[in-house]
Amino acid sequence: MTLHDTSDDRVDQIIDRAGRASEQWKRATIADRARALDAVADALDQHADELIPLAQRETHLAEARLRGELRRTSFQLRMFAEMLPEGLWLDARIDHADAEWPMGAPRPDLRRQLEPVGTTLVFAASNFPFAFSVAGGDTASALAAGNAVVLKAHPGHPELSDATTDVVVAALAAAGAPEGLFQTIHGTEAGVRALRAPGVKAAAFTGSVRGGRALFDIAASRPEPIPFYGELGSTNPAFVTKRAAERDAAGIARDFVASVTGSAGQLCTKPGVLFAPAGSAIVAELEAQQLPAATPLLNGGIESGFRDAVASTRAVDGVRTLAAAPDDASDAQAPSAVLFAASSETLRADMDTLMSEMFGPAALVVTYDDESELLEFADLLEGQLTATIIGEDDDEIAVDLLPKLSERAGRVLWNQWPTGVSVTWAQQHGGPYPATTAVGTTSVGMAAITRFLRPVAYQNVPEGLLPDALKEGNPLGIVRRVDGILILP
Repeated sequence: MTLHDTSDDRVDQIIDRAGRASEQWKRATIADRARALDAVADALDQHADELIPLAQRETHLAEARLRGELRRTSFQLRMFAEMLPEGLWLDARIDHADAEWPMGAPRPDLRRQLEPVGTTLVFAASNFPFAFSVAGGDTASALAAGNAVVLKAHPGHPELSDATTDVVVAALAAAGAPEGLFQTIHGTEAGVRALRAPGVKAAAFTGSVRGGRALFDIAASRPEPIPFYGELGSTNPAFVTKRAAERDAAGIARDFVASVTGSAGQLCTKPGVLFAPAGSAIVAELEAQQLPAATPLLNGGIESGFRDAVASTRAVDGVRTLAAAPDDASDAQAPSAVLFAASSETLRADMDTLMSEMFGPAALVVTYDDESELLEFADLLEGQLTATIIGEDDDEIAVDLLPKLSERAGRVLWNQWPTGVSVTWAQQHGGPYPATTAVGTTSVGMAAITRFLRPVAYQNVPEGLLPDALKEGNPLGIVRRVDGILILP
């Protein structure tokens, strides 16, 4: 099947349709939005046997992995649908008029809530063809917030993108959603044109630092700059204390390798650097690990980038190969897994290269002599999605290391590994740049909806014209802050 990039005229038509759909969708009831999200989730589950083989063929990912990912995708749609009626996400606040307001002037009647930002452009990811793609978290949270979505399909799985789009569009139509609420475009130039379109009011992206930064700059340089929520890159360092290494070197080595090589290392939360005590048994345990056989990566671009990153790491003086799986000569596009080792001195000499992301089944083990070095390297980190401590509860170094890592990462883990990002109420998937372009947000979990909302205050507006969430009688039955007091329904 040959797929052609979306033409300029077609992109413009799609953006116009999305704008009209957004105007209708923002006025839809919360119950209608929730019903539509549930309908999409049900449709994805019903079409799993059609979608999974397409995903396998285009991404080389295993069937079990893809089925689990599709379940996650429908789960997060249903979770947003379940969240909408409780209304906390609206952050409704009411300040009644007060002639005696202590600031020295009368307070007017003010009522504030969060409202949809407008048509949202979503750039799909390559490594999660369901959960971070057509009907993934960005789409789910933007639709839940009340916005139309234009999805820029990833070139790594175009047939799957179109097939999933057909499922989503049909489900939304059956649920009574406005025409044009969800549409898909193809091609780099089409994505850039859409990002520059005045009708697009926000954008979300998951991918590389280079690509994400280029799009972020376009979003910021528009005549009307718009929010750009980019998840770019992360090394996700893990720090092992000396006592932890003494307690369970074998278990740490085993679990680290599993986290590094799961999904062929093509996860944005893969731990790419492990700090381990010099002379500990961890290095020997890692040398003895049998790494998984080579498997094709998602696409040629990722495979090429991975080989380049591995070559750059290998070329640094002082870096040695700790463990490697044999190359599969029968498949030139299946690079083998590899672990490198270097001392803390070697890392200091070339932080830029050795702390760069190797997106694939590879990682660097850095040996340190004194635990104080962990604090030094924590201070030198760029922004990260995650940072991990493998330690004992009473490790003295953790008292200082934990707060340092919380300044550098969006999620800090204790004695667990960062791969596997659960969709929950408290999840945080984001971090300081270059992990993301918007440090105050998350792309996973229920808080993701806030990216696609903006606050609006209504001053002295008649009751009959107010949004339901701000009406005096609270017809939605939601929690609100009234005159500074949190009022339960």
